Amino acid sequence: MSPSRIARAVVTPIAFADPPLLNVVGVHQPYALRAIVELHTDTGLVGLGETYGDEAILERLAAVAAALPGHDPYDLNGLRRLVTTVLGGDTGGAGASYGGMLEVSSAHPGVHSPFEVACLDLIGRETGRPVSDLLGGAVRDRVPFSGYLFYKWAGHPGLADDDWGAALDPDAIVAQAKRMVDGWGFGSLKLKGGVFPPDDECAAIEALAEAFPGVPLRLDPNGGWTPQTSVRVAERLAGVVEYLEDPTPGIDGMAYVAARTEVPLATNMCVIAFEHLAPAVAADAVQIVLSDHHLWGGLRPSVQLAGICDAFGMGLSMHSNSHLGVSLAAMVHLAAATPNLTYACDTHYPWKTEDVIVAGALGFEDGSVAVPTGPGLGWSWTGTCSARCTSSTSPAACDGGRTPPTCARSSRVSR
Repeated sequence: MSPSRIARAVVTPIAFADPPLLNVVGVHQPYALRAIVELHTDTGLVGLGETYGDEAILERLAAVAAALPGHDPYDLNGLRRLVTTVLGGDTGGAGASYGGMLEVSSAHPGVHSPFEVACLDLIGRETGRPVSDLLGGAVRDRVPFSGYLFYKWAGHPGLADDDWGAALDPDAIVAQAKRMVDGWGFGSLKLKGGVFPPDDECAAIEALAEAFPGVPLRLDPNGGWTPQTSVRVAERLAGVVEYLEDPTPGIDGMAYVAARTEVPLATNMCVIAFEHLAPAVAADAVQIVLSDHHLWGGLRPSVQLAGICDAFGMGLSMHSNSHLGVSLAAMVHLAAATPNLTYACDTHYPWKTEDVIVAGALGFEDGSVAVPTGPGLGWSWTGTCSARCTSSTSPAACDGGRTPPTCARSSRVSR
């Protein structure tokens, strides 16, 4: 039998409900935007990928999708060349997907990522092997995650309050953490900072330390503090947090702080591309890199990143933004195949109320997710989705809760 080829590629814009979570640039909007990539082969297989869904990235995804028919999904190096050829020098607005918080110099890795994940899903389905096997083999059968805490409003303005309620002071953050730990079993906790004065956020971390003795804690203000304030916070929280994440902007700022504290510094903001690694290592600016396959170009480049971190003795974990289950599955396979994953991964997943995968297909137990062992990402097609397609003009547009045979994006996927 001749090798399968990609017959068509479908890009589905999706919006799903997002709570009013607060961060340094404001508040999450009522809906988060994602895009699901489907690669259909001439042998009837379907591979899935997921990424951000703003207008700029959707245009780029569509351009690559139009060029993919006939491509060999096993030719991953060729996929990278195809993306480069299609996009050329098109990098304008590449950081829009990340809320304006990241300086992304090239759009290519972010566009390449969901297609690479979908190709790996196809290869796994055709060979009967899970994606973790294609990345070198699973070194763990469960992947630990950290409970992600947020200051938040009770509800979006003009909309009903959600069932989490407001969290605007240390007591409410502790109550939120208890719900996270009781419901998902998380063994470490991260607070999104950059919202209130630093001393107030330190007080919240100290309240968490008192309520959860021995539980690793993290604080992430998304570069919201000056280097001097960051040093002061590090002095106060030394011995309380396992690391500070991006307390101040840039490699130079992080290096200033790192030289004045023993508290490890983590980043998903100043080291987000391979060209950032050499200057960060030279300056000893960060001790932990938070990888993100959506940013770094996919799963295989993320494995390469892990090797570089290992070579330079840097810690490694995984960043998360508002995402759906396809991304979570990809994250789990990547983490399973990463020997030097030194910290529990971030995840927004408990905040999500809608998805394109069957509820419970990826479950949290004791703060970790079992690595899927089925072919590819571990999914098969069934049912209807609860997320909202944001376009009714694409080839398989979703129509509310209906599931016409042509509505690929109204399908849900399950293990």
